Amino acid sequence: MDILISKEDRILTMQFNRPEKKNAITAAMYQSMADALRDAENDADVRVILITGHPQIFTAGNDLEDFMKNPPQGMDSPVHQFLHQLSHASKPVVAAVSGAAVGIGTTLLLHCDLVYASETARFMMPFSQLGLCPEAASSLLFPQLAGYQRAAEKLLLGEAFPADEAYQMGLVNKVLPVDQLLDVARAQATKLVLLPASSMQVTKRLMKAGQTAAIDARMREEGKDFGAMLTAPAAKEAFAAFFQKRKPDFSQLD
Repeated sequence: MDILISKEDRILTMQFNRPEKKNAITAAMYQSMADALRDAENDADVRVILITGHPQIFTAGNDLEDFMKNPPQGMDSPVHQFLHQLSHASKPVVAAVSGAAVGIGTTLLLHCDLVYASETARFMMPFSQLGLCPEAASSLLFPQLAGYQRAAEKLLLGEAFPADEAYQMGLVNKVLPVDQLLDVARAQATKLVLLPASSMQVTKRLMKAGQTAAIDARMREEGKDFGAMLTAPAAKEAFAAFFQKRKPDFSQLD
């Protein structure tokens, strides 16, 4: 299974499990995660959600080959279903990130409540490098989190940044050795399980209440622009260069 979903001690764990492809995410994987989050929302036995990958890799982001075969078609597409369920999750969401977290591997963290990273974690939002625009409301949430200039550096240049910088910007709660990461994340999730569910959910609702409509609106706006840019010359050149293992040439494009 490319997504491992398990429930133990009232914690629902979703693990990217496609290491041979660097945990690149397909439409089917997005659908599995969206369905799991939807089920968890209605399962009283689930108190906390944990998202993780492998020690070597969190996720390389979208599987570009699958992405081109199954491009997002509106807000009902699997990726948008996943993002909607994640951004609207009423229960605490904890993430444990080790290795590369590319594209949505970074932006999904903006919708998690607690994020723990290993010392080897590397974050990257290379949308501009692919001729695309940000997604997951990251164009709204990342400037709020990191400040405009630091967000602009990460979103416009699309370059990777290390775990300690992610910590300084507030994207992650703590940076840990690789061999301690999952144990610490699970321990924190267990602490949340032992607290009153009503307290967790009401507190989370109150913290996010002023943002929910803005996040939904920004996701729709990003989705519209992303879809249009996906078929534009810049994206076509970027994707062709990726598959041909060369640097893209945008010099002849507007």
